[in-house]
Amino acid sequence: MLVYGADKLVEAASGLAANYGIPNIVIGLTIVAFGTSAPELVVNVFASVSGSSEMVMGNVLGSNIFNVLAILGISSIIYPLTVKSSTTWIEIPLSFLAAIMVLILASDFLLNAGGDNFISLGDGLVLLMFFIIFIVYTITVSKKSGENADSVEINKFTTGRAVLWIFVGLGGLILGGKLIVDNAVELAMSFGLSERVIGLTIVSIGTSMPELATSIAAVRKKKVDIAIGNVVGSNIFNIFFILGISATILPVPISEPNFTDIWMNVISGLLLFVFVFTGKGRRLEKWEGILMLVLYVAYLTALILNW
Repeated sequence: MLVYGADKLVEAASGLAANYGIPNIVIGLTIVAFGTSAPELVVNVFASVSGSSEMVMGNVLGSNIFNVLAILGISSIIYPLTVKSSTTWIEIPLSFLAAIMVLILASDFLLNAGGDNFISLGDGLVLLMFFIIFIVYTITVSKKSGENADSVEINKFTTGRAVLWIFVGLGGLILGGKLIVDNAVELAMSFGLSERVIGLTIVSIGTSMPELATSIAAVRKKKVDIAIGNVVGSNIFNIFFILGISATILPVPISEPNFTDIWMNVISGLLLFVFVFTGKGRRLEKWEGILMLVLYVAYLTALILNW
């Protein structure tokens, strides 16, 4: 329900926007980008409201780690991923910066010796400010350069039909999100697992299914720039927007095990940065994808064996 709801919401909202003459590039960078991150957003809102703070961090960090190491790993094994210039010089460094920002904002002990660590309301507002700057800058640059103008396929909808499917999509998102959070907590309790582990595995992988489906479909059509842009853009959304929103709803406490995941997120962002900016052609090769996938499997194994 969660993934289907997100898909229908994007489809209908894109069709409605096109009816009102909104450019394809703006639809791609806003509605479609929001839509692929909608499952993570809805799950995190429910988790924040219910006080499941470990699931909030687990979902965001787990999704980002899965996006880079698993989705890009699998995609580059299918076909080498050539990175276009704007993604190389803007989005990949920015996604790495976002990972570093989480580490800095979570490390309150550096300023307050012995104090608790958390992503506060102020931290959330800082993340949202970066998100707004990113969106405005990306739309401005893309409109000037004309990049990705035809990358989004938009189905035709009448206004009434679009509005109906928007509500259906929102319903699926909300109901699916609530079911995931409630039952993930029950699952954690039943198996003696922490909410952190459930968030980093079942929940984060489940909410990342739209990104996985989009990237694999794009790679099979040899549209490799869409595959990598989709993942990197989603990671920026997850930290700046979704974690920002979550922290403004309720400050997110950071436990000691969370720092393992935060560092893993930094390492995955650094790996992507190094692989793309070294070697020839600004691309992710098959062997690099295999290495990323092996690292993800090792991380999951360590995570589950040490709950």
